[in-house]
Amino acid sequence: MAASLSYWSVGYCQCADWPQSFLSVSGVLAMAALDSLSLFTGLGLSEHKARETLKNTALSAQLREAATQAQQTLGSTIDKATGTLLYGLASRLKDPRRLSFLVSYVANKKIHTELQLSAALEYVRSHPLDPINTEEFEQECGVGVMVTPEQIEEAVETTINRHRPQLLEERYRFNMGLLMGEARAVLKWADGKMIKHEVDMQVLHLLGPKTETDLEKKPKVSKARPEEKDQRTTKDVVENGEAAGQTLSLMEQLRGEALKFHKPGENYKTPGYVTTPHTMELLKQHLEITGGQVRTRFPPEPNGILHIGHAKAINFNFGYAKANNGICFLRFDDTNPEKEEAKFFTAICDMVAWLGYTPYKVTYASDYFDQLYAWAVELIHRGQAYVCHQRGEELKGHNSLPSPWRDRPIEESLLLFEAMRKGKFAEGEATLRMKLVMEDGKMDPVAYRVKYTPHHRTGDTWCIYPTYDYTHCLCDSIEHITHSLCTKEFQARRSSYFWLCNALDVYCPVQWEYGRLNLHYAVVSKRKILQLVAAGAVRDWDDPRLFTLTALRRRGFPPEAINNFCARVGVTVAQTTMEPHLLEACVRDVLNDTAPRAMAVLEPLQVIITNFPSAKSLDIQVPNFPADETKGFHQVPFGPIVFIERTDFKEEPEPGYKRLAWGQPVGLRHTGYVIELQHAVKGPSGCVESLEVTCRRADAGEKPKAFIHWVSQPLTCEVRLYERLFQHKNPEDPAEVPGGFLSDLNPASLQVVESALVDCSVALAKPFDKFQFERLGYFSVDPDSCQGQLVFNRTVTLKEDPGKV
Repeated sequence: MAASLSYWSVGYCQCADWPQSFLSVSGVLAMAALDSLSLFTGLGLSEHKARETLKNTALSAQLREAATQAQQTLGSTIDKATGTLLYGLASRLKDPRRLSFLVSYVANKKIHTELQLSAALEYVRSHPLDPINTEEFEQECGVGVMVTPEQIEEAVETTINRHRPQLLEERYRFNMGLLMGEARAVLKWADGKMIKHEVDMQVLHLLGPKTETDLEKKPKVSKARPEEKDQRTTKDVVENGEAAGQTLSLMEQLRGEALKFHKPGENYKTPGYVTTPHTMELLKQHLEITGGQVRTRFPPEPNGILHIGHAKAINFNFGYAKANNGICFLRFDDTNPEKEEAKFFTAICDMVAWLGYTPYKVTYASDYFDQLYAWAVELIHRGQAYVCHQRGEELKGHNSLPSPWRDRPIEESLLLFEAMRKGKFAEGEATLRMKLVMEDGKMDPVAYRVKYTPHHRTGDTWCIYPTYDYTHCLCDSIEHITHSLCTKEFQARRSSYFWLCNALDVYCPVQWEYGRLNLHYAVVSKRKILQLVAAGAVRDWDDPRLFTLTALRRRGFPPEAINNFCARVGVTVAQTTMEPHLLEACVRDVLNDTAPRAMAVLEPLQVIITNFPSAKSLDIQVPNFPADETKGFHQVPFGPIVFIERTDFKEEPEPGYKRLAWGQPVGLRHTGYVIELQHAVKGPSGCVESLEVTCRRADAGEKPKAFIHWVSQPLTCEVRLYERLFQHKNPEDPAEVPGGFLSDLNPASLQVVESALVDCSVALAKPFDKFQFERLGYFSVDPDSCQGQLVFNRTVTLKEDPGKV
């Protein structure tokens, strides 16, 4: 690396009378604020609201301009109704170019209702190009439309006649808002107060004054509880986003107008979207390239493993494209070579495919490094970016000091940026910053920084790398993304997203934010998972106690269940934190129909049948799915020695115990035989080591109270039983867990049964094969399994533990 350049000199103005100059400026600003306060209260705003408005620089400037223009028509005094409309106009108008046009309509009383103002704002939002068609505008906004009292009377009378029988029956308990709404639908531009007055008058004429009965509270009608439905017939299993069942599938939630998203090419109709003189031409070119196709992208950083929150993002991005016959890119945001590893790229691709989605194309931010660099140079040329020498610690937070290099000459920044690329600055000595203030108040975000780390794809070609704030929107633009879907924490970056595309005059997609999906009793932060691994609390990223997607797969969660869970959560704007048992319920729904049955014993107790009816073992046909025998059978041996669960026998049973005990026989599932205890063989410690029983045909006597599972001539296997990793709902909350999440580990989160027994029908099972072990739960074959030694992970129990709900 070349020797580090010294900073370019910067002159600071230091004059002896600086405090006096500062006070003079402060005095001018204070006078201006007082003038604005007087102006705003003159519009009808309370003093408190006027002061709050002054805190918003953009709003106060726009309102001041609107009021000043209105005064040119109305004089110095503006009535409160007009002032309210001017405030609504200033606070809701996104395109300042239209301010003067709309103020003239308000000041001249052509727009005189809130309804007309809303229509006017909608019109200018959806028609960003000049010139405005005034005739069409006035028609859409009801300008000049006069609604007579006779028209209002007639419309209300028609509406009341339509509901007359119900009105006479319910009297004043009838929903009068329905009458108002129907009358307003007929007379769109009528005064709402006049309609309400006419409704009140005609209802009074029809019903007469209210009686004591009318004044009584309407009795609450208890809603009939819907009958419990068989879960097996109302499942909502989602595969690749498609659902079968009676509830709305993810595809139905995402299809068409469900989310009120803009149509491709109509980006400008989105609230908050910023238009420029070039917008419509760029959108025209965009439509020519895409053919009006919906385009989304899933843009993970390849520096960690995907978790349950990413499953929602995958379903939303791929699902929205699929639901609307579009395409979705899988784009790796590989702009931070220090933290990126090949295993993360592979794991992310695997998880997307595992959930059932196929990207239209796999791309990388690094595919566009040359173009991104060229655009950075262009941004400097346009005076919208500069090279800065503030250190990283000086840039942290939202109240960092303004850069003394913000106004350095363009040519100087161009030379320095080229020097950054050539490796003439050490890391942290120089950054390229963009000239904008973000929505969260952060000023001049960094676009490029120096990093002397080889990139996994470009090697040592680059020693400067773009940031997320710079890269993301421009990659979306290059790929002509129509809907850039991201979680709510990126809302503060929306302004920089629109600003950067417009500053470079390139196609600008629309960023839409939705709420993250979180789970209680979990941590999903990459940094914290690494801490768990380092502390030995978990084995790796795929430890089945975690909520990474690789961990859930290893535990045995079917991808259909995860997609189903995301569909049930829905696409919400608010952040969603769900209970793990709701996800587990989705898992049970899927596995109940897909996991074949087998029998296993975790704590074996040997049982010797002294009168076994055959000289050799019998072959027993066991249905793979007892509720649907058309799905086939598997065969297990039944011999004179079987093993049952130790908990299925008690010498001294408590009241209500229905399994094997003295004088209480039990049936052996699927065999057609009942066994009855004859002798309990105990060891030196007094513990029961085996049982001797006799057997009879189940139909040869009284039906037993219970049937238990068993194994004969079994395979020995290892079974891992998982519980929650953390003891508290919010392990990262200091108020709930003062000692930090590592102090909240559940010591019973993993129990290993090293010598469990399982029937031989599972002998050929492969990793990730899933079974229901009868009466125990759902289990999945772990990748640690090897020839002759199967390892099973308990996915979920058969029923939810009431203590977890």
